[in-house]
Amino acid sequence: MEEKVRKEEFKVSGDELLGFVKKLIHEGNIRRITIKDKDGNTLLEIPLTVGVAVSILIPVWVAIGAIAALATNYIIVIEKIEDNGKNL
Repeated sequence: MEEKVRKEEFKVSGDELLGFVKKLIHEGNIRRITIKDKDGNTLLEIPLTVGVAVSILIPVWVAIGAIAALATNYIIVIEKIEDNGKNL
């Protein structure tokens, strides 16, 4: 089985950042989330594996909340796992 990874970028405001990342994690087919500032500098990378427990992510939520307070605009880059052109 061939595994393909597709990247997508989203622009969000600081107010939307934490909720948007939580939504992405609950989708379940995300391999990695990268949060960048408006200039494209990476602020945080979150590698995700199948079965990540929400309790493990609590420090991540705190970090994202702190990042959201720093500026108003962010770029979120996600890596989605695909199987033969279909999302898992």
